[in-house]
Amino acid sequence: MDNKKQYVLAVPNFSEGRRKEVIEAIVDQLRNVEGVKLISYEPEYDFNRTVVTVIGEPKPLKEALLNMAGKAYELINMEEQTGSHPRIGAQDTIPLFPFKNITIEEVINLAEEIGREIYERYKVPVYFSGKNARNEFRKSISNIREGQYEGLKKVVHTEERRPDIGPPALHPTAGATIVSADYEGLTAYNVFLGTEDLDIAKKIAKAVRGPSGGFSTVRAVGIKFPERSGVVVSMNMFDCSQTPLYRVYNFIKQEAARYGVQVTGSEIVGPVKLDYLINSLEYFLGLENFRKEQIIEYHLMD
Repeated sequence: MDNKKQYVLAVPNFSEGRRKEVIEAIVDQLRNVEGVKLISYEPEYDFNRTVVTVIGEPKPLKEALLNMAGKAYELINMEEQTGSHPRIGAQDTIPLFPFKNITIEEVINLAEEIGREIYERYKVPVYFSGKNARNEFRKSISNIREGQYEGLKKVVHTEERRPDIGPPALHPTAGATIVSADYEGLTAYNVFLGTEDLDIAKKIAKAVRGPSGGFSTVRAVGIKFPERSGVVVSMNMFDCSQTPLYRVYNFIKQEAARYGVQVTGSEIVGPVKLDYLINSLEYFLGLENFRKEQIIEYHLMD
């Protein structure tokens, strides 16, 4: 990574997590692109979505993301797509974040460019969220997704729910795409419970998530992963510096104990910032005056 170049972090989400050939074809648009580095992609079968983490210089990253979106629109039909994760489109979201040598204002402008070109190239309507939101309601992606693809189709013609770019209608197969810029990327975090009672996971998720009285920077659902025993509190954490992983983990343990249920483990999905792991390490070990420079591998990082 060149210390003088600008870099943007993107964490796009497309609505396919089951068909391997489709997932690979979409992710391929981010591979072997000069100035772009694909960090990871995480297909989730039950959710039927894939979350991608990619870093790149603004211009090549923009083009790679547009190509990725185009392939998602080509291969995913929202009239047929089903899954447990909320969604409104084939290329559901394209969130952007400053990574290195770039300001939030520049990233906001980049998101605007991507939104405009999505509609110009593919005629897929666009909603802006985060720092690009046109009003307070649309700052939250969950608000834009209210009703999901099927519900949005019924109200997209109204003034409150029409897209920011494009006519008051969804694309007949691709739906719509949410584009946003913000300071921090989300951390996907799952906590596993030793019970098959999905209702318990849903009750704990309701207690955790911000809109229902929990942590303001956390969104959570209670789900069942068919491939493993137990149920899961699955979360998107939008600011792990203000709401650390350890705090949410301990809260879920306390809530689970109310129902006589144990937490059997947890999982971070995709990349995570080193600082988010260090603050949990400091908490659980009671470390004092710990510095990340004490981690030997830290000195190999750029």
